[in-house]
Amino acid sequence: MSDEKKADIRNEQAVKENVEHASSEILDIIGANGKVTNSGALPTPCSDYAPEENVHRMRHPWSIYDVRDEKLREAMGSLRKALPSKGWEIVKDGPDSSQAQLPQIVADSPDGHMSTDIRLWIEAPGSSSMIEVTVVSDCFRSGPSATAKED
Repeated sequence: MSDEKKADIRNEQAVKENVEHASSEILDIIGANGKVTNSGALPTPCSDYAPEENVHRMRHPWSIYDVRDEKLREAMGSLRKALPSKGWEIVKDGPDSSQAQLPQIVADSPDGHMSTDIRLWIEAPGSSSMIEVTVVSDCFRSGPSATAKED
């Protein structure tokens, strides 16, 4: 029940910056030269709360493509090693639940305020393979009073 839940009041801009910073660190770990989509982090409603409660999360989906398949596979291996060394806890590493059974890594940030879902798409020759990344924050309420502490 949503009346039993409490979403922290946090500074929306600080949460957005933290999510985008995490995305940037993941891109650095991937370390491949390719094309990157970049929409920036955007707020999306949290489905466990009623719309009038104004509880949302920041979501930043992006992908890197135009990279050789071997480099993308190597990058997934690098992520498996580097994320835990940076404090991220890998909570899933294996095929996703899609029919394609895509390799997937799901990890939670050291502070527990973000998660990332990373999937490797290897396409048929002539198509563009990619690594698809989504970084999301936990649910929060926007508020000006939370500007001081956003780790």
